[in-house]
Amino acid sequence: MATLRLTAAQAAVRWLAAQHIATPRGEMRFFAGVWAIFGHGNVSGLGEALYEARDDLPTWRAHNEQTMAHAAVAFAKQARRERAMVCTTSIGPGALNMVTAAAVAHANRLPVLLLPGDVFAGRAPDPVLQQIEDFTDGGVSANDCFRPVSRYFDRITRPEQLLAALPRAMATLTDPAACGPVTLAFCQDVQTEAHDWPVQFFEKKVWRIRRPRPDAAEIGALVDALRSARSPVIVAGGGVLYSRAEAALAAFAQSTGVPVCETQAGKGALAWDHPQALGAVGVTGTSAANAAIAQADLIVGVGTRLQDFTTGSRALLDGARQRLIQVNIQPYDATKQYAEPVVGDALRVIEELADRLRGTFWPQGDHAQAIAAWNTASQAAMAVPGDGATPSDAQVIGAVRRQAADDAVVVCAAGGLPGELHKHWRTRSPGGYHVEYGFSCMGYEIAAGLGVKLAEPGRDVIVMVGDGSYLMANSEIVSAVAMGLDLTIVLLDNHGFACINRLQQACGGAPFNNLWADTRHVVLPEIDFAAHAASMGARADKVANIVELEQALASPVSGVRLLVIETDPATVTREGGAWWEVAVPAVSARAEVRDARAAYEHHLSGRRIGDAQ
Repeated sequence: MATLRLTAAQAAVRWLAAQHIATPRGEMRFFAGVWAIFGHGNVSGLGEALYEARDDLPTWRAHNEQTMAHAAVAFAKQARRERAMVCTTSIGPGALNMVTAAAVAHANRLPVLLLPGDVFAGRAPDPVLQQIEDFTDGGVSANDCFRPVSRYFDRITRPEQLLAALPRAMATLTDPAACGPVTLAFCQDVQTEAHDWPVQFFEKKVWRIRRPRPDAAEIGALVDALRSARSPVIVAGGGVLYSRAEAALAAFAQSTGVPVCETQAGKGALAWDHPQALGAVGVTGTSAANAAIAQADLIVGVGTRLQDFTTGSRALLDGARQRLIQVNIQPYDATKQYAEPVVGDALRVIEELADRLRGTFWPQGDHAQAIAAWNTASQAAMAVPGDGATPSDAQVIGAVRRQAADDAVVVCAAGGLPGELHKHWRTRSPGGYHVEYGFSCMGYEIAAGLGVKLAEPGRDVIVMVGDGSYLMANSEIVSAVAMGLDLTIVLLDNHGFACINRLQQACGGAPFNNLWADTRHVVLPEIDFAAHAASMGARADKVANIVELEQALASPVSGVRLLVIETDPATVTREGGAWWEVAVPAVSARAEVRDARAAYEHHLSGRRIGDAQ
């Protein structure tokens, strides 16, 4: 057998560069590149190997391990899970900085390969710099923190272990049901050790994402349920987009009249003005979508994990009156909330439904009227405010949407903005809405904008971020500038964590430690965000009002530009929405908390958990 003598790091990099994926756009390398912050533990091993392969597997320098992994996660999401990126760090703090981003990928079922450096497998120099010592387990390192947020985890303590570990990693990254982050903790001495590798190991490999068809009995039960339903509703989740089933879903909804509402991950599955599009569902949902859910006798989830924002903490589900069927490629998700499962690929299921229900039509009833009423309310919420008024988040969203290209991508995560975007952003094409709400991670936004732009360089990318999230993570502005990317960042400055301030007061609490004005401070800071962004190479301006914002957005994008606008921390869209369970203290000296507790208990008494069939 022909062999090739390489270090373990060289072998790993060469193997990764040989992995390809079959996509609707043809074959391409599965790994688009590597994000690296070097240190002891990866600079001499993986660093040297990546230098040798820099033309086949490009390496980018980042400025924070967490945010570079966010960029990689966002790339995978925007690429519909058909491609991924690699992230490598030193041992210790560098590795642990990636754990939060690993959790983002885990919660959202997104592929990313994490290669943190690890301690010496030989242990001769222990304890090395940044090594965590467990007094009861000599095999533990800081990288064990990745175990609960990895779909597959391995520690490479011998070079030849890569012969099994790397294919297992790829099998996980390309499995539509098991997809998620993979961590290969790579011991630093092992990275530099030589081994005679089979030449065959490095041959080009083309992977294909499976599209399993549903079980005959399960799809039959779904067809029968739809035929007997009077008012079915489809809840479209991210699985519709990852399966590239949006065109099939649009055609099915058009031909059958079945209305469709969308989760955060599923937004964009239908164009906003599709006749059967009800818009967002749940806590941040439209009045049209939530009314349809309340009236439905059959709810069909497609590619959604039914988190609490989708179900209104289960209050929107009435198992005594409604039937819930979950179409999902992952059995774990398909059986949630007492649902009847249909396990299979979203596109294959929709295609089969369309074939078997050809000629069947459900009259829309009053859905068209409800959609029109919501669109009117949404338009009013996004309208330009009167002279001198501080704009709301919705009014800023309206300005951005009016100036955005039809195929522009909006990027956001966490806080109040995702709720307003879910309600109001008018998505015109698939992939035009990129909001991380599976883990709701502050600090994702700017780095994600970079990842989205790498995934789809031909589309305008607009990051919308609050001042609190900006202060948490902004360093990848430097990376975007250095990479010559065109990126627009709209920073909404409401002087604190306004979303949590509103939630605090809704639970009866006094305004405390969220807005800057309500914190314990000696000096109230006046932050010049435009000057800060400009110091990192961005073109940055502060605008006084919505008119100035639209004028600035109308100019062509060149490089990284940041626009700052002050917003009202109290105003939020009241139309639409549903209850969200946030526990309220049972004992308090404050009357406001006691009143909130009474309201909380009232909602609990009306929730229909346990009534499901």
